[in-house]
Amino acid sequence: MTALTIQLNSIIDLTDQQFYNLCQANRDVRFERTATGELVIMSPTGSETGNRNGRFNQRLFNWSDQDESGIAFDSSTGFKLPNGADRSPDAAWVKLDRWNALNQEQQQRFAPICPDFVVELLSPSDNLTILQAKMQEYLDNGARLGWLINRQTRQVEIYRPDRLVEVLENPESLSGEDVLPGFTLQMLGIW
Repeated sequence: MTALTIQLNSIIDLTDQQFYNLCQANRDVRFERTATGELVIMSPTGSETGNRNGRFNQRLFNWSDQDESGIAFDSSTGFKLPNGADRSPDAAWVKLDRWNALNQEQQQRFAPICPDFVVELLSPSDNLTILQAKMQEYLDNGARLGWLINRQTRQVEIYRPDRLVEVLENPESLSGEDVLPGFTLQMLGIW
C-alpha cells in the first residue's frame, strides 16, 4: 500500500476529536497520524494482500474467540498510542483486562492503548524501512509481541521488548509465545 504523508503542523494542529471526525467523514480513506502530527493517507491494499490479511485475521479472531483472554482487531481499527500517534496495524490483539479498563467512550473511538500484539503484512508497494520503524514504535509504546510478515522474501521479523529483532526465514508456523498462549499461525495460505 502506498502512503502519502502530509505536513499539517504549520497550518493546523488537529485535536484528537478533529482527527476522529476527519476519519469518520472519510470512511473510504485510511488515515494514520504520526506522533509529530503528520497525516498519513494510505491507499487500499491489492486484492492478494487483502486476501492474505483476511486469512490472518480470521485465524487470530478464531483463536481469540476460543481463548477469551483478549480481543482481536482488524486493519480498520485505530489506536491512540501513548506517544500521541494514531496507528492502524493490519491485525492486533489486546488483553481483556487492559481493554476492560477503558471506558465505553474510549472503546468506541480510537482506543487510547497500544495493543499487546500487532501484525503488519508487507504489501508489494510498502516501504520496508517505514514498516520496521512502525513496528519499533509499537514496541516503544507497550506492545509485547509484533510480527512483520514479508511475503515476497518469505521472512518474518519478530519484535519483542528489550530484545533484538529476530528474523525467521520461510517459517512453517509462528508461535504466539506467552503473549498469545496456544496461538500458532500456520503460514500456509499466508505466503
